[in-house]
Amino acid sequence: MSSMNSIEREQKKRQLKRRIVEPGKAAGGTDRKWVSYSEREEEERRQAAGRARRKRRRLLLILAACMAAAAACAALYNSRRQYTEYTVAWEKEIPASESSFTEYIKFGENILKYTKDGATYLDRSGNAVWSLSYQLKSPICYVNGDYAVIADQQGNSMFICDKTGCQGEATTLLPILRVSVSAHGVAAALVEDSTASYVTFFKKDGSSLDWGIKTIMSSNGYIMDVSLSPSGTQVMISSVYVQGGMLKNRIVFYNFSEYGKSYSDRLVGGFEEFNDCITPRVRFLDEEHACIFADGQLGFFLLENVTSPELAFQIPVEGEIQSVAYSDEYVAVISDHPDGEYDSKLDLYSAAGELIFSREFTYPWQNIEINRDFIILYNDRSCRIYSTAGKERFSGEFDFTVSMITRGRAANSLIITGGDRMREIRLK
Repeated sequence: MSSMNSIEREQKKRQLKRRIVEPGKAAGGTDRKWVSYSEREEEERRQAAGRARRKRRRLLLILAACMAAAAACAALYNSRRQYTEYTVAWEKEIPASESSFTEYIKFGENILKYTKDGATYLDRSGNAVWSLSYQLKSPICYVNGDYAVIADQQGNSMFICDKTGCQGEATTLLPILRVSVSAHGVAAALVEDSTASYVTFFKKDGSSLDWGIKTIMSSNGYIMDVSLSPSGTQVMISSVYVQGGMLKNRIVFYNFSEYGKSYSDRLVGGFEEFNDCITPRVRFLDEEHACIFADGQLGFFLLENVTSPELAFQIPVEGEIQSVAYSDEYVAVISDHPDGEYDSKLDLYSAAGELIFSREFTYPWQNIEINRDFIILYNDRSCRIYSTAGKERFSGEFDFTVSMITRGRAANSLIITGGDRMREIRLK
């Protein structure tokens, strides 16, 4: 009996040995990788974290899309909203000048105040950024981008300034009629004597440039206006001359860059299409677009080829042109409308010369400004604003004096200077 038990025990031992699996081997003899419990847990954690990251990204994308849609809706609402009232957010006293002459002009995002005895650059909180003292009998000012030039009309002095202060003073030998400046500080002065008109040029520090334009009155005419491109290398002038006993107008372009070297006197283009429509004002809108404001006409020029300017549009204006305004994007023209239901008509054009809208209106305006997407008409006691789509945005009267109106930082704010005060108002 004991012998049988011994045999059975041996058999069971052999069976158990056959069932034992060697490390790294499966029961069938193939390799098998064993993963510990801690490794499986780590892998599950990584997969869960990946799923969470993907879910967060989807939520963030959805949130960003919702915010963009909300911002677009808000912008659309604000661009179409018509304001009917206003509140004064703040007001600040501006130091008074002893001069009887005070003018304000938009300069960058702020305001330049100039008088007969000095100029002050004011930020949109009414603080003086810099001041300049001088003595001018009849100050005139021209702004282009980050530069402004203040000159003494019929005098000989001109001051070239940027947003940090006066960069230079220039002096002319002949009396100044008009001035211009580029967005990089090149300044031009239109002067004349008894026989000829001249355009003289200066660097931003006031030193002379070796450029010059001269027209003999008895032959090629009298210069009426001059404008510099933002770079300062392109120059546009309007001149009048006599032909057959009639006054004629000529628009001429010069190029003082390397491209203009091969052209006689740097003259790269001339246009006489405006015939007897006298053109008292010419302006570069940007480096590739220029505009002229003639008697009953507008002209839009394309300057993609700087040595071959092109007259893109010649547009007749019904009624007498009363005032114009321009920016690097738009040109606005107000003409009278005596035979219609309304007194005036406002036409807005793109810089390329395409009509954006035309609107008739009745309002006793005195000044017009284009500031971003606002066309601002105002007099010394009231204001009317149109959007660049032609919609009336605001019309109201003020209980204070108005000298100039420009946009504030907020979409519904205006900065108003007048008398000895600067104010920010919020439209609502």
